[in-house]
Amino acid sequence: MSVQESILEFMRKQAYKPMNIKELSEAFDVKKADYKIFKKLLKDMSKEGLIIKNRTDHYGVPEKMGLITGTLQGNAKGFGFVIADEERPDIYVPSPYMNGALNGDKVVAKILKENENGKKCEGEIIRILERANKTIVGTYEDSKNFGFVVADDVRIAQDVFIPKGSAKGAKHGDVVVAEITQWPKKKRNPEGKVIEILGNKGDKGVDILTIIKKHKLPEKFPAKVENFAASIPQEIPESEYKRRRDLRDIKMVTIDGEDAKDLDDAVSLEVLPNGNFKLGVHIADVSNYVRENNPLDQEALKRGNSVYLIDRVIPMLPKKLSNGICSLNPRQDRLAMTCMMEIDHTGKVLKHDIFESVISTNERMTYTDVTKILRDKDEETIKRYDYLYEDFKAMEELASILYKKRIARGAIDFEFEESKITLNELGKPVQIGPYERAVANRIIEEFMLVCNETVAEHFFWANIPFVYRVHEDPDSEKLERFNEFVHNIGYAVKWGAEVHPKQLQDVIEKIKGTKEETVVSTLLLRSLKQARYSPECSGHFGLAARYYCHFTSPIRRYPDLMIHRVIKEYINGQMDEKRSKKLIGTVDYAAIQSSQMERVAQEAEREVDSLKKAEYMADRIGEEYDGIISSVTNFGIFVQLPNTIEGLVHISELTDDYYVYDEKYLSLVGERTKKIYKLGDEVRIRVEKVDLDSHEIYFKLTDSSDEDSETEEDVEE
Repeated sequence: MSVQESILEFMRKQAYKPMNIKELSEAFDVKKADYKIFKKLLKDMSKEGLIIKNRTDHYGVPEKMGLITGTLQGNAKGFGFVIADEERPDIYVPSPYMNGALNGDKVVAKILKENENGKKCEGEIIRILERANKTIVGTYEDSKNFGFVVADDVRIAQDVFIPKGSAKGAKHGDVVVAEITQWPKKKRNPEGKVIEILGNKGDKGVDILTIIKKHKLPEKFPAKVENFAASIPQEIPESEYKRRRDLRDIKMVTIDGEDAKDLDDAVSLEVLPNGNFKLGVHIADVSNYVRENNPLDQEALKRGNSVYLIDRVIPMLPKKLSNGICSLNPRQDRLAMTCMMEIDHTGKVLKHDIFESVISTNERMTYTDVTKILRDKDEETIKRYDYLYEDFKAMEELASILYKKRIARGAIDFEFEESKITLNELGKPVQIGPYERAVANRIIEEFMLVCNETVAEHFFWANIPFVYRVHEDPDSEKLERFNEFVHNIGYAVKWGAEVHPKQLQDVIEKIKGTKEETVVSTLLLRSLKQARYSPECSGHFGLAARYYCHFTSPIRRYPDLMIHRVIKEYINGQMDEKRSKKLIGTVDYAAIQSSQMERVAQEAEREVDSLKKAEYMADRIGEEYDGIISSVTNFGIFVQLPNTIEGLVHISELTDDYYVYDEKYLSLVGERTKKIYKLGDEVRIRVEKVDLDSHEIYFKLTDSSDEDSETEEDVEE
């Protein structure tokens, strides 16, 4: 047990009363020579929020002092919520008690009122441990003697005061980056200076650039990293050919989207004489070039992953690698990590081998072309790739076997339609619709899944430090609410104390093809926890997999790169006890950092999508569309259109009656008419207005929708 753990254990004891540093040093028998180190340790623990120092300089753990440490989630109206580090309900913080804290800050809150009579737990921010917003992106508003920056992030409710000499020439309406020079205090706004002018709001690309800056995503690589990448030879050394397995005579292809340039996975398939399949998944050996702690590795770990923002990519690695020597371009020799599996007709992996290889892919296939061959039976495309035709047919057969096996064991397969957004040369959205998940996409999906499982199981039993992809069991309270809802709309679901994913997959199967499908799937997804990276192999609930990791995308995901490195050390006999011990901390940090950066990437990607959807609908004010009610709240209903765009019909727009929110049935019920608007209802809407600043789209129901809605009597019948 470390000294830090010993201190925490000591302070959590029931008999412990807050002590000052002198009393603590005596309790831990700290020698005079170690006193400074001990004092620094307490200071660091206090800074992290693990322990609290009160006004009388006495230390204790927050929970025993009626305090909670957590992250503040701000609101445009000035109040906020503290999302606690420990498992407990969020704490509501009214605006007078925010005390200068801003969205994202690591804070200590004092509980003022616990949950009672259905009211939220209330608290006050008493300390800010760590500031999240050293810079703020927003719009500069000029006045005679000073200016303000209105934050683009609506969760930051306070404007940043800019003294006249600190505007750096920014004009009224410019999008800028402001650095905070004085933090806000009670009844005082933060003060700052403009450090960068991004351009005017309407300028091409400024909208997405604003989101990149807001999420603090890196725009370019440091010169040190670019120079290191430039120094990497573009030829494979002879020594690598000699020590690796040569697979250049095996037929294999990459299958990706038309726009992909970083091709990091190739597949090969052979039908064996015994009828089994020999599936090869060949992944670019990025770890051969991105060695531990070299400049490329340090930058890749910092970034965690590549970020895809419609018309641009913020890559994890410089293009010299991602689009060059690491990309599995056709008919070029490349270094790879191969997982070769023999799979029978039930989808069982009978044996496997994981090794370093040299490969040369035959073709750079696209999802479109493979789908043309297999689904559309397009003669021209079949003829062009005639020497691969039988391979593709076998791939389709194996993918179907693997899919059926996965579903049979209980993997949850959501049929969500992702948005495909097409921009013109000016960055304006010209087309938005669902992204097709066709046969070619499913082939790659199934092959990568079985490979990831195989690798994870192999290294779980090897008992070495590793990064797993885990998905914990869902929250029982949320699942209970989901169960109640599906029961209320006519679907019987039964489960005991423990829920198996198979039971949830059965629900998805039952509602497939019904008007409730999207709604039920969305609600179920919200009931599940988010997947993350972990050094512990605790299984993947959504995939119903005992072992799972990410092995197949080392160009764009750091965990994949990290485990390639671990695998190579292990298979080359370099994993001794000393190295294994050292790796424990390394994989732990990589898992935490990658999970955090994945969340940042998801938020940025979602925000760019919302922005472009709002822009698209801003040109369609007054137009009418059919849609489906995708969410019901106490302030209105959300309607999703067939093109994946969602908008709000505010409750104030439902003028024919006073509507009451029924939480149990997730519906709005008219008090007088008993008219009901519920999840899954088909409605017709008119686009009413669009707020481009908040990316919000507002709809209004047309008269025909009012006629179609049910009443309570209809429901009872």
